[in-house]
Amino acid sequence: MLFRRKGIIRKKENERLLENIEIMKQRYNNQKHVIYHSVEPSDEVVFRAKLTESLYTFLLREARVRKATKNKL
Repeated sequence: MLFRRKGIIRKKENERLLENIEIMKQRYNNQKHVIYHSVEPSDEVVFRAKLTESLYTFLLREARVRKATKNKL
């Protein structure tokens, strides 16, 4: 019974992780777009883009370690 609950919790957390990955991917792409189209991006904008990129790559590595996948129905 304990193992069933553990599996359910793992599944929910993997789903949450994948949702966060999608959100960070959208944020990172938006920030890259802003930097690309700006004449002279401020240091803060560049810093936030690098921060978002590092968070995105961290989440991707975490998903790889957990072997989390999207189940397409």
